[in-house]
Amino acid sequence: MSNVTKASLKEIYQIDEYLWLEETIKILRKNCLEELDLENLIEELQNLGKRDLNKVRSLLRQIIIHLLLLEYWPEEHERNYRHWTGEITAFRADLSDNLTTTLKNKLHEDLASIYQTALKIVRQKTGLSQDTIPENCPYSLDQLLDDNWYPEGQLIMEPDVKLFE
Repeated sequence: MSNVTKASLKEIYQIDEYLWLEETIKILRKNCLEELDLENLIEELQNLGKRDLNKVRSLLRQIIIHLLLLEYWPEEHERNYRHWTGEITAFRADLSDNLTTTLKNKLHEDLASIYQTALKIVRQKTGLSQDTIPENCPYSLDQLLDDNWYPEGQLIMEPDVKLFE
């Protein structure tokens, strides 16, 4: 599409956001800033920031959920600890790929709230009593982000198994 005006760009935004994005990028590359649909561009940039924050919050919540399952649900430990530790590893890797200094600071600020949501989910999933799992987050953000950290005694390493002799 060529000769897009600011008015038509606003109309495109209502109909096809992806096309609007492509046209906005073309305008930016041409450095024709007067043609920009600033109102929707600002809205999209705000939404982008919210998506990034929500993504890292969600990944951290999943790490907490699986650490709580690993640490406080002994009835399911033997059957599920490999799955839980695998999930923790995957979520930590995804979080590391998406984390910036600013987002890490936001996670630090929001840790208590994220923990409360994770706690609610774990209690619903397990049926564990309120006395079983701490009401406040027992993990620091640094521990949650550390690929090698698990609650003491919770990472069970299998003895070397020889498949061929």
